[in-house]
Amino acid sequence: MTLRRTFLRAPTALAASTVLALLTACGGGGGGSSTPTTPTPTTPTPVTLTVTHKVRITTSLGDIDLGLDRNHAPITVDNFLKYVNDGFYKSTVFHRVIKDFVIQGGGYARGANGLVEKAATYPAIALESQNGLSNLRGTLAMARTAVPNSATSQFYINTVDNTSLNYPSSDGYGYAVFGQVTAGLDVVDKIRAVATANDVPVSDVTILDAKVIP
Repeated sequence: MTLRRTFLRAPTALAASTVLALLTACGGGGGGSSTPTTPTPTTPTPVTLTVTHKVRITTSLGDIDLGLDRNHAPITVDNFLKYVNDGFYKSTVFHRVIKDFVIQGGGYARGANGLVEKAATYPAIALESQNGLSNLRGTLAMARTAVPNSATSQFYINTVDNTSLNYPSSDGYGYAVFGQVTAGLDVVDKIRAVATANDVPVSDVTILDAKVIP
């Protein structure tokens, strides 16, 4: 069983150089004497996160309040709110914890024989990584596979500044930030400090509830 079908990859120099080399090699064919060039991604203009919606995640270690920014990430926020309002996140766990990187959840629950992946109930969404929001400590973003437009229910909270995850990142796409922790960063730090085996918490950190708050 793999716990990382939907994932984000911790940045390493080797991974970055390998991905960039592959991207450069994908230039395109055609005749003529001109040498194909790889377009240089334009870095989005940084914006200030604005809270338009609020969600409280009640975990087995305490509450985390999230401020969502629908002004800059409308597709992502609407998707997240659908899962919240459906009760999808109840009884799921934080299945990936890397102390100085992220805590990731929203896709696995405890079953009789271990962690079981919950099937996403909505189609994957378009990636909004070019919205100008940065992967800073305490921000909320979507996990995805290597395919850019593949995020469904899984999310992560940055435990440190991870600007290497911003668009274009090493894979050319980046990861979409859509909110931030407004209260409960101490709970995030409790979660990041739990004992893990292969980045999976030894004891479950469970989401007991997730709901929209005023």
